[in-house]
Amino acid sequence: MKERIYVCHTYYHVYVACLKEFFLPKDKQGQASLVLSTMSNDFGNLKERAQKSGIFEEVFMFEEKSEEFFPKLQKYHTDRGNIVVNMLARIKYTKMLGRLQEPYVPVDFKEYRDIYVFCDSDPIGYYLSYKKIYYHAVEDGLNCIETYDTARYDNRGHFALKAWMAAHNLIFIQNGYAKYCLDMEINDKSIIPYPIDKHIEQSREELTEHLTEDDKNVLIHLFIENMDELQRSLDMGAEDKILVLSEPLCDLETRKRIFTDIIEEYGKSDGKSDGKSDGKSAQVLIKPHPRDVLDYRRIFPQHVVLYGMFPMEIMNFIPGLRFKRVISVFTVTNSIRFAEEIVFLGEDFMDKYEEPALHRQNEQI
Repeated sequence: MKERIYVCHTYYHVYVACLKEFFLPKDKQGQASLVLSTMSNDFGNLKERAQKSGIFEEVFMFEEKSEEFFPKLQKYHTDRGNIVVNMLARIKYTKMLGRLQEPYVPVDFKEYRDIYVFCDSDPIGYYLSYKKIYYHAVEDGLNCIETYDTARYDNRGHFALKAWMAAHNLIFIQNGYAKYCLDMEINDKSIIPYPIDKHIEQSREELTEHLTEDDKNVLIHLFIENMDELQRSLDMGAEDKILVLSEPLCDLETRKRIFTDIIEEYGKSDGKSDGKSDGKSAQVLIKPHPRDVLDYRRIFPQHVVLYGMFPMEIMNFIPGLRFKRVISVFTVTNSIRFAEEIVFLGEDFMDKYEEPALHRQNEQI
C-alpha cells in the first residue's frame, strides 16, 4: 500500500502539502503523491516542477468536474417547500455527484494509507464519501473558518438534522462533518467560532519554522518559475516598496475600483493619499491572486505587477526581501515576515463596495 496522497485545488494547498512533507522524518519524505485539480485553478507547468522537486513520488492532474458540468443535477436544487422532500432530493444529489466524478478521478485512492483533501467541499469530497473511502480534510486557507464557516453557512436551517445525515453518509457536509472524514486539520482551533471534535490543530508557523535553508530553496524553485524575472520586478523603483495583494473580489469593474482606491489611500511611503505628501516616494507592487483575472498591467501601467503565480508565503524565503507596507483585503497575513507594516482592511472596508451579507457569512449562521 502507498503512503500518502494530497488533493490540492490551489497553489497555497500545494505549499501546505510541501510543509507537511518537510515536517516528516527524512526517511519518510518523498513517498507522497500529489493530485492537482484543474477545476478552479490553472496550475500551468507546476506538475513538471513538482515532479522535479523530489518532494513527491508521483504527480497527477485531476479534471475534477463542478456540478454545472452535469445538467441532470440541477433539478435537485429546486426548493420544494418541504424539508423532508428537499432532503430526499439532496440524498440523491449527493450520491449522483460522487458517482459522476468517477470517470475523471486519476488514481485509485484505496491504494493509499492516508488521503489529505484540501477543500473537501469540492466534488472530490462527494466522490470519496460515495466510494466509502476515509480521508483527512485540511483547511482551504489560513484560518479561513474564523470568518467563513462554509459548512454551517451552506447548511443554514435545520443544521443539526443535516449534520446527523452527513454523519450517516446520507448527505455530504464539508469540514469534518462527513462520515468518511476522519478529521480536519486547521491552523488554530482557538479562533474557530464552532469547533468540533474532528478539528485538529497543526500550526502553520510550526511547520514553517521546521524548514531548513535547503527546504526553502526547493520551495522557491518549485513555485517561482522565473526567479530572474521576479527579482527584476522586486528591484524596480524606489527604496520603499509597498505590496498590494490582489484577490478575486466582486465583479471586475468593482474590483478595479477597490484596488484603485487602495493604491490611492496606501500607495505613499507615509500613507498619505492627497498627492502632496512630503514623505518619501514609494514603489507600488501588485501581486495578483492566482485566480484573479483582472488585467492589472493594463490598468496600473505605472506600477509593478509581479510575474508568476505562487503563494505569497514563498516571498518569506527570498533573501533580503523587505516591504515598507503590505495591504490585504481578506487574505490572512499572519504568515508574512517580509513587511514592516501590514494593513488588513477586512469586512468594514468591503461594506463600501458590496452588500455586507455577501462577505459577512458567519454573522448569518
